[in-house]
Amino acid sequence: MTVKQISVFLENKPGRLAEFTDVLSENNINMRALSLAEASDFGIVRVIVDDVYNTSTVLKDHDYIFSITKVLAVEMPDEPGALSRVIRVLGDNEVNVEYMYAFTARKKDSAYMIIRVADNKKAIEVLQKNGIRPVCQDELMEA
Repeated sequence: MTVKQISVFLENKPGRLAEFTDVLSENNINMRALSLAEASDFGIVRVIVDDVYNTSTVLKDHDYIFSITKVLAVEMPDEPGALSRVIRVLGDNEVNVEYMYAFTARKKDSAYMIIRVADNKKAIEVLQKNGIRPVCQDELMEA
């Protein structure tokens, strides 16, 4: 019950992010989620896409440096306190959140978070035990 996130290293200069998103667009790759973290010389763009294999092929062809990481995607009610509950369940069970970001979905009354943890298996067990539903790659594309 994980999804594949692609992390791309980009030079921290004007236009580099636009070049990256243009490459995806020109190759008909749909981003479902995006997060950007920056340092002084480079940035890391984390994306969830509709076709990981095609995206990785396109990125290789365009000489991007990237990695693929398994992360959690969690569906929760779109209401106050829902995220707090997820974070509390993980923390109470000694699962540390390294980073997270939200994404939009077409499904009414649901919200989604991408969560990176050190131990996906433990996190999935803890979440499911507490009635929180991680979603898989295929479900994410339908969300």
